[in-house]
Amino acid sequence: MTLSFDPNSIELPLSHFIGGRMIPAKGAIAMHRPSDGVAYADCPIADADLVDQAVQAAKRALRQSGWSGLRPRERTQALHRWADLIEAEAQTLARLEAVASTRPVGHLIEGDIAITAEQIRFFAEFADKEGSDLVPTSENNLGMIMTEPYGVVGAITPWNFPISMAGWKLGPALAAGNAVVLKPSEMTPFSTLYMAELSLRAGLPAGLINIVLGDGANTGTAITAHPEIGKISFTGSTAAGVAIMANIARHGIKPMTLELGGKSPQLVFADADIARAANAIAQGILSNAGQACVAGSRLIVAQSVAEPLAQAIIARMADYRPGPTWDETTQYSPIISQRQLARIDGIVTASIKDGAQCLTGGTLLERGGYFYAPTLLGSIKPSSPAVIEEIFGPVLTLQTFTEEEEALALADHPTYGLAAGVFTQDLSRAIRVTKRLQAGTIWVNRYGRSRDHILPTGGYKSSGIGKDLGRDAYIANRKSKSVLIEL
Repeated sequence: MTLSFDPNSIELPLSHFIGGRMIPAKGAIAMHRPSDGVAYADCPIADADLVDQAVQAAKRALRQSGWSGLRPRERTQALHRWADLIEAEAQTLARLEAVASTRPVGHLIEGDIAITAEQIRFFAEFADKEGSDLVPTSENNLGMIMTEPYGVVGAITPWNFPISMAGWKLGPALAAGNAVVLKPSEMTPFSTLYMAELSLRAGLPAGLINIVLGDGANTGTAITAHPEIGKISFTGSTAAGVAIMANIARHGIKPMTLELGGKSPQLVFADADIARAANAIAQGILSNAGQACVAGSRLIVAQSVAEPLAQAIIARMADYRPGPTWDETTQYSPIISQRQLARIDGIVTASIKDGAQCLTGGTLLERGGYFYAPTLLGSIKPSSPAVIEEIFGPVLTLQTFTEEEEALALADHPTYGLAAGVFTQDLSRAIRVTKRLQAGTIWVNRYGRSRDHILPTGGYKSSGIGKDLGRDAYIANRKSKSVLIEL
C-alpha cells in the first residue's frame, strides 16, 4: 500500500460537526502546512452561541437515544464498531492528519491510528465491567457507592497528536455514558472531524459527538465556561491549563482533568547498556521532533559514561531523515509553525550565549517548511533556559553527576513532573530511584509509552491534575454518590 500523496489533492473538511451534521462556517484563522509553510486553508472560530448549540445537541442525543441508560454491553458493541471503522479508514485518516500536522503519514497507519482504535476498544470494555459497589456497613444498613455519567463532557485537544488525543478524550467519556463537545486544535482539526463522521456510520447516536472548531480564547473559553458541561478534559500547555482553571472558577465549580507540560529527565547510570540507552534517549527526544509533553528533554548521565553516550546519541540523531509529512519515507517531523520554530531557536541561542556547548545541531534546517536540527547541548548550567523551559522541540540538554543523590537533585524540576526515564542494570537502584523521582510516569530501560492501555498518564506539580488512559480515565468520566439504606 502506497501512503505518499499530493497534499493539494486532499479534500479537507472545514466545518463544525454538531448534531450529526456538518455546519459550514467562514474561516478566520490562517492555516499553514508545517512541511512546506504553504498557507492552504482558514479555520473557523465557534463563538459561545455555537458552542451552546453543540451542548444542546449533546443533551438531546443523550435524552433521545438513552445512551446513558442503555444495557452497558450495547455501548461496548457500538464503540467496537467505531474502532473497526477507524482501522478500516486508516488511510483516509492518515492523509487528513498528515497534511496539516507534524505526524508523518508512515507513522500514522501502524502507530497513532491503530493505537487509537485499540484504546477505544479498551475503554469500551469498561462499560459493562465497571459499576456501583456494595460496601461494608452495619448489619441493619445497606451501603452503596453508585456511579453515573456527568452528561456532557467538554474536551480540548492539542495539535501534536490529533487523532490520538481525540481518542483519549472520546473513548472513556462515551464508554462511561456521556456525550462530548470537543474542540480540536485550530491547526489540526481534520482527522478528528472524520472520526466523528465515522461514529455515525458505526451507529452511535447523532449528537453524541460534537466537534467545534476554533481557538482557545474564544471557543475554548466558551466550552470551559458553559454551565451545562459537567466536566472538562484538557491536554496542552501548563499556561493554558492555568487559564482553563481560572475560567472554570469564574463561572462555577466543575471537575477537570488536565494533562499539561513537562520537562522530563532521563537518568543514565554508569552500569547502563549504553547502546540501548542511546537508542531510547534519541527516540525519546526526536519522536515528533520533540513535540510531545513527555519528551525526554533532560539527559542526566554519570560522568564516567557521558562521553561515549553523547557520541552514540549524536550518531543516532544523524540517522533521522527529515521530510514532508505526506512522504511515507519521512522519519523526522517538521515543527508545527514558524512561531514555534523561532521560539526553539531563540531558547537554543540564549542557552549557548549563557555558556552551553552545542554538541550537534543548534540550527534551522535549510529546506522548505519548519524544520529544526536534532540538537544536543552540553556543559550547561542548571539555570539555563534550555534546562528550565519546556521547549517543545528536538533539543536535548546534557548534565553529569557522580553520585545518585546528585542525579536525583538534578532531575527534580521546580515546575514540572510529568515523566522520567531511568537506565541501569541494578534492579535495586531502579526501584529506589523510581520511588524518589517526582513524576507521574517513569520508564526503566526504555522511554515512551507502549500499548499497555491500562497504564494511566498524568503528572505531578504543574504537569497536571488527574489521569488520562487506564481505568482512571474511565472512572474520571463518572461521578459517584453514596447511599445508605436502613433495613
